[in-house]
Amino acid sequence: MTAPRVEAKVTVRNKQGLHARPSSVLAQTAIGFPDTSIRLKKGALEVDAKSIMELILLEAHFGTELLLTAEGPQAKDAVAAIQALFDRQFDLRY
Repeated sequence: MTAPRVEAKVTVRNKQGLHARPSSVLAQTAIGFPDTSIRLKKGALEVDAKSIMELILLEAHFGTELLLTAEGPQAKDAVAAIQALFDRQFDLRY
């Protein structure tokens, strides 16, 4: 049986982009789904959403659209949780 795979497009909505703080929040959320692989893709670059350093490498600025992919038993919940972070601008207030 194949592990469930879920994809969604997300857009960086916070003005400072996906810098260290939102990357940290995103990675901590992704780590909460230990049995699920979670990846973000910008163009040809695809990174592990559980790695702050890899997330920063995306250089995702305000308005950047990313492809979010999760594969594993909690794929649906992981995508929903991460989509909500992007929608709420990572709960960061500047």
